[in-house]
Amino acid sequence: MEPLSPPEPGFPVQKSSSVLQKKSCILLGVTGSVAALKLPLLITELLKIPGLEVKVVTTERAKHFYNVQEIPVSLYSDEDEWQLWKGRSDPVLHIELRRWADLMLVAPLDANTLAKLANGICDNLLTCVIRAWDMRKPLLFCPAMNTAMWEHPITARQVEQLKSFGYKEIPCVVKKLVCGDEGRGAMAEVWTIVESVKSILEERDMSMQS
Repeated sequence: MEPLSPPEPGFPVQKSSSVLQKKSCILLGVTGSVAALKLPLLITELLKIPGLEVKVVTTERAKHFYNVQEIPVSLYSDEDEWQLWKGRSDPVLHIELRRWADLMLVAPLDANTLAKLANGICDNLLTCVIRAWDMRKPLLFCPAMNTAMWEHPITARQVEQLKSFGYKEIPCVVKKLVCGDEGRGAMAEVWTIVESVKSILEERDMSMQS
């Protein structure tokens, strides 16, 4: 595991069309939904955004759905939190990651982690990062779950709770799910997610210039 380096200051990069002017850092959270299969593709597409640096925080269950060897960026999980901290003067990983990131994206956000976030539970590295998140920075989330889980009444309440915190939802879509059911609950398409990230970062650049 690559050691966590301190945040580097942003620097100007060559800009063409509407791409970003400054280096930006995105922390990508991935949870235990089958949509985690798309993690390598999502990272590949995010890295095409000029000036964007990506790091990943994964839950243990999410590891079931992708090959760690296919992840071309730094990836952190629960064991890294405890290996990094040995004494009082050591850095706390979930705080260091929160400081490093300009933006957080949780894709996919499964039903279990959605419930945890809505109720302030922080029992792993990912949920600790989000509980300690700097609310002045954007946080985007992409729900992904079985249609029956999505349609349960508590899901809408929990999504609204996250939105009330100021987090931005990238809505799930209707399609045939891996389990065979067909309906709403699938994670948004990768291109939709990437365009949402671009939009947020471009808005940030415009506000910094004004």
